Amino acid sequence: MADMDERLNQWLRDAHAMELQAEQMLDAQAHRIENYPELSARIEQHIIETRSQKQRLESCIERRGTTWSGMKDFAGQFTAVMQTVGGMFAGDEVVKGVLVSYAFEHLEIASYRILQAGAEAAGDVETARVCEEICREEEAMAAWIEEHIPQVTQAYLMRDATESEAAKR
Repeated sequence: MADMDERLNQWLRDAHAMELQAEQMLDAQAHRIENYPELSARIEQHIIETRSQKQRLESCIERRGTTWSGMKDFAGQFTAVMQTVGGMFAGDEVVKGVLVSYAFEHLEIASYRILQAGAEAAGDVETARVCEEICREEEAMAAWIEEHIPQVTQAYLMRDATESEAAKR
């Protein structure tokens, strides 16, 4: 059981780092998409959810008598910075941001399903409940993104075409 508990603790630390990475990526994205108000509003809402998720994970980690990993947290934040910097040079940053966000939400969904199953196997009912709750929030965000991919893409293409035509004049 000790190995199972330590593995669960490790996965919780990974999830904590993942939420820090998500928060940083979302913050950066939200500040550069002012031309997409609906997307911006949903990202701002998800930033609030992400901060809450991080706090709920911290409570689970503390209740289990361990701590989150500063090294993993730093690595996650560093990765987010690199993704942000890389995206800033793409002309189609908003489309790339939606792509990365959609993929990242699915990474989070899989992570929380694994965490929930691990917590159930370890007999940690509260952590399993928290992970199930967080997973539903991530699923809702992924579904929202999926539903809005065509709208964001078309808005970008229209904006890009308009700007290109203006530059030709």
